[in-house]
Amino acid sequence: MEHGTKAALYTQWVELLGWIDAEANARGLTFHKVADFPDYIYRMERPYDLPTTVMSVSVSAGRQPLMVAAVSPRHVDLGGVSLRLMGGSKHWHLHAGTRGLLEGKRPFTRERLGQLLNGAVSGAA
Repeated sequence: MEHGTKAALYTQWVELLGWIDAEANARGLTFHKVADFPDYIYRMERPYDLPTTVMSVSVSAGRQPLMVAAVSPRHVDLGGVSLRLMGGSKHWHLHAGTRGLLEGKRPFTRERLGQLLNGAVSGAA
């Protein structure tokens, strides 16, 4: 993955994190950070240059996780974002586009995220 695409991926990841947090709050769900990037954790005293340290998050209803979202670490050649519903086989792979994350060739929107969360809450995603 070229540097420009990686920068776009992590910038778009930060935007997605904001969407996930807002959409979870709108539904009375809990947004949790799950993990930081390993190179952030072990960077010692070096400055950190990604727009976030967060590598994965979850959305939960009570103590039950409904969805996990994660972005590839920067050393991965073909990085992307994965969304996974817990307790099932549903998952989505997103990659950086010129104007935002893409689900295949179509833009992944905040409305689409809302549909996935509604489906997760109702058990019919």
